Amino acid sequence: MDAITQQRSRLAGISDGSHYGREKLSPTSTTQLQPILDESGNNALTHSSVWSNETDKTNKTDSVSNTQFLAALFGNTKSDHCPILVSFPGHPGEVPGGAWMGHPWKENSPELPEANNNYFSLAVFRPDEAGIYRRQKARFMALHAVMLDDIGSKVPREHLTLPPSWLLETSKGNFQAGFILKEPITDGTAADRLMNAIVTAGLCDPGANGPRARLARLPVAVNGKHEPPFPCRMETWNPDLRYAVKELADGLQLDMTTTASKRRARSPDNHDRHAERDPVWLPRPDENAVLAGLRDRGLYKGPLGDGKHDITCPWVEEHTDNLDGGTAYFEPDDNWPIGGFKCLHGHCAHRHMHALLKFLGVDAHAARMKSIIRVVPGALDRIVDAAERELVQTRRHYQRGGLIVTVVTDPGTRETRVQEISQPALVRALAGVATWERYDARSQAWVRTDPPERPVNVLFNSEEYPHLSVLKGLTRQPYLRPDGSLMYRAGYDEATGMFGVFNERAFAIPDHPTRDEADAAAKLLMGLLSEFHFANAHAQAAALSAILTAVVRPSLPLAPMFHVKAHVLGSGKSYLCELITAFATPQRGTPTTFPADDEECRKLLLAELLRAPAVIEFDNLTSDLLPHKSLCTALTSEFMTGRILGVSKTATVNTRALFLSSGNNVGPVRDMTRRCITISLDPGCETPAARSFERPDLVREVLAERWRYVSAALTIVRAWIEAGRPKIECKSLVSYDDWSDLCRQSLMWLGFADPTNAIFESMADDPDREILGRILLALNAEFGNAPTMVRDIVKRSEHSVDDMSSEGELREVLHDIAFERGGINRRRLGWWIKRHEGQIVNSLKFVRASGNRSAEAWKVESV
Repeated sequence: MDAITQQRSRLAGISDGSHYGREKLSPTSTTQLQPILDESGNNALTHSSVWSNETDKTNKTDSVSNTQFLAALFGNTKSDHCPILVSFPGHPGEVPGGAWMGHPWKENSPELPEANNNYFSLAVFRPDEAGIYRRQKARFMALHAVMLDDIGSKVPREHLTLPPSWLLETSKGNFQAGFILKEPITDGTAADRLMNAIVTAGLCDPGANGPRARLARLPVAVNGKHEPPFPCRMETWNPDLRYAVKELADGLQLDMTTTASKRRARSPDNHDRHAERDPVWLPRPDENAVLAGLRDRGLYKGPLGDGKHDITCPWVEEHTDNLDGGTAYFEPDDNWPIGGFKCLHGHCAHRHMHALLKFLGVDAHAARMKSIIRVVPGALDRIVDAAERELVQTRRHYQRGGLIVTVVTDPGTRETRVQEISQPALVRALAGVATWERYDARSQAWVRTDPPERPVNVLFNSEEYPHLSVLKGLTRQPYLRPDGSLMYRAGYDEATGMFGVFNERAFAIPDHPTRDEADAAAKLLMGLLSEFHFANAHAQAAALSAILTAVVRPSLPLAPMFHVKAHVLGSGKSYLCELITAFATPQRGTPTTFPADDEECRKLLLAELLRAPAVIEFDNLTSDLLPHKSLCTALTSEFMTGRILGVSKTATVNTRALFLSSGNNVGPVRDMTRRCITISLDPGCETPAARSFERPDLVREVLAERWRYVSAALTIVRAWIEAGRPKIECKSLVSYDDWSDLCRQSLMWLGFADPTNAIFESMADDPDREILGRILLALNAEFGNAPTMVRDIVKRSEHSVDDMSSEGELREVLHDIAFERGGINRRRLGWWIKRHEGQIVNSLKFVRASGNRSAEAWKVESV
């Protein structure tokens, strides 16, 4: 009788009250056998809908106890042939090896705790001479069932072509499917052959071989790998649905003629079921096959940390006095690609990792715990996609500004920075994250290879990366989330795109800081500033605001620049910048010279911002802080774009860095005045460099207890937020609303002066603004509000003979604006007026005159 006829006979037996294959229905059965034929009478063995939720609602059950379940599988076994149960609480990866030893199950055994990880062996075993049961090949008696794992996650449910005897949900959307055998398999080799065929078909984890010792989960249990533990749920329970080996082979489309390892090597069109679904990318197995094998054999003891595990030596019987100790397994890493094995006993000195793999029956690929990327012709897009996905899994690679980057720490300076990946470095990274294979026609097998040049080029030069997370920047201390709460966790945060490089336990900020705690924190920080002589209270508040900005800059889209100014050398400008830098990063600052032009400035800023520096500092300026277009963009835009040197790419980088500068008697001019806060120092002595300081190692002190001072700065900001964000009335600072709240309002709330006072003073004292005011007054005196051509303005100034007249003032200011080659350049003057159109000074402004004129006319309008 063939399999289909048997299934139809079984259905007929159910319909008339008789039963197929057994004299009576098992008392443990809680549901009726599901139909094997569809509504049209067709064979349903190859239709997954026969056991899906949509077509059969009657065979669900949550009421099967572990005893009922085990009795249905093993009720007819001999009294001394028992399955072995394993039960323990917590995460399976963190329990000692002894917890996996287990104990035999008999019909009178007590129920296992429901809150434990509860497993049972699919086979029964006989006891040894001492009456102890062990899951060992030597004690194997019969295999009663087989189990398919990861149904619904790794293996889609539609690929399961036979209705299972039981279907157990072990995590959300992930199932174990079990098939009870009609006749238990007592031949161990035949049992191995059946499970190897299932593994080869892609219906089971390739690392989960060794079926004679294999464990499956019981229905009443939890999966401790999840937090909180996931309670297992029986979705389908048909204990009378049993299969012969041939029925399993036919229904699951198994090849019983070869082992899994041989079948995988036959040809690129005839590999395992997983590869048929995706011949390019075979993801890394979820479970370490070596650890699984050690646990299955009762050899695992416990983790030692850093990827090391304490185990019992498989050859412990050869040790002197059978001593069990001094043996370890090391998980794979860059130095040991298949892992490591070390036993300190002399009898095992010649045994290494390959000996352990041979003992466990694990091949080298499974031991590597790496995904496989296969170089298949015509699948370039999928190969590149798989390569990018593998980079994501490392949690060390990100995208920033259109480039693939990683976070590195300089071994010399100990500075942590973002480093773009070069093309050779990308090849090395891809070789490390996955095993690359190509098909060799001569050997008719997949063989290992290096990452091919073309996929690497395509990935490196891609315009976008759909899988790599965006790295917005680095932070060297806890940082504020958008809602104002603190993020204490180091590493990459998907929500904010920030990467924290700090000791999570070092900082101490109250959960709900009060005004008193904020006052104490401000007093501590002011103690650091007592060494400096500020020109006024506003300058002191500006210095304190710079400290707060240094701490919270990673959380701010925008922040103004800070410029430290003094009249003479030795006033402490660079030292104050160094102190402020210590609040942004634990590394010493590396100041640079101010760029001479905008092109130089753009190249410098793009190169620096790609590294996600905490601070960009321009030291000892010899000219005013000029408004280079790139610098202005970096200070008022969250991103800036430009072409990266050495790479044929245009990158867009985040501007989240603290900008500092210093210089004697120089400061921001024109467009920089509203983007830069000046901190003025005035030592009040003839030779400031000769002064002595009470705390000469101030910066070193701050770096030594950086956690303390940074925590104080964060306490001030958090206390202001906890107080309900109270606002003190003040002038608005356009573009810097978020910064003004956290680093300006928080200080004014504590009674400090407005730290932005210098901005408004600089804007009023701006030389460019002064010249604009002079020409507006002179033109208003000469022409009133009448529309006037540029040529008429120049002509009027040339007729003046009295320098004290309005014409004389006009001639002088035009000379300052557009004098060139012995006269006034009218085109240059027209451009200057156009650039200042609408800007109000002294209640006057330039307005473009309307009307049909061959040249532009301007008038001065009173506001």
